[in-house]
Amino acid sequence: MKTAFKVAAIQMVSTTQPQQNLDTAARLVGQAAADGAQLVVLPEYFCLMGREEGDKVRLREPFGDGPIQQQLAAMARDNGVWLVGGTLPLACDADNKVLNSLLLFAPDGSVHSRYDKIHLFGFTGNGERYCESDSIVAGSQPLRAETPLADIAFGICYDLRFPELFRQMAPFDLLVLPAAFTAQTGEAHWEVLLRARAIENQCYVLASAQGGSHENGRKTHGQSLIIDPWGRIVAQLDKGEGVVIAEIDPEIINSVRTRLPALSHRVFS
Repeated sequence: MKTAFKVAAIQMVSTTQPQQNLDTAARLVGQAAADGAQLVVLPEYFCLMGREEGDKVRLREPFGDGPIQQQLAAMARDNGVWLVGGTLPLACDADNKVLNSLLLFAPDGSVHSRYDKIHLFGFTGNGERYCESDSIVAGSQPLRAETPLADIAFGICYDLRFPELFRQMAPFDLLVLPAAFTAQTGEAHWEVLLRARAIENQCYVLASAQGGSHENGRKTHGQSLIIDPWGRIVAQLDKGEGVVIAEIDPEIINSVRTRLPALSHRVFS
């Protein structure tokens, strides 16, 4: 990474209507670009918060083709930004499941990189039950992408709880994590885990979240965040839709890693 640049985390409260969500995403991406963001990140499940697991299966697209991918490509191209397309359901070998996939679009609208979510969320308690493996096939390959802006590592939501995923890719400048944390788990763990990933990897963290009460009855935590390599929150949004913008400064990364060279002190057995 050579120079400072602006990034944006988009927070949404996605609905059960895919085109409505895509229209909202396009508006917010345009707002972020107008405010100077060069990298914009949409949240997990930005295109659909379905009423049942089968909804995402019915919406799935083959990689490289489909209306969701076409509209994401247009958002990147029309605004001249690097765009992380939150997650969208891509086709897999199982007829009744999908891959929960993140696509990184270059400013010309082409797909630069892809990451399929590795760790699938499961939680039961206080009247809630989530089991992503019921409708999602886990990915297997981590993603660290080199771009003209920065070296970027990627995760999706529940991946946040598995620091070894990111440590194997370090060092990198920026960790990007779209998410849809539940209100219950998010209140307890979201901020502290994100700050820990920033501190231990001495990188910026950009986390874009779902944030509010959805029409399918689900409640998500929100609190989209941008965190610096010292673990300081530099920008955030509590609830509701909106745009969180901050600058990624290579001098701060260099300062932290020079004063406290923890990454070079790692011991591998």
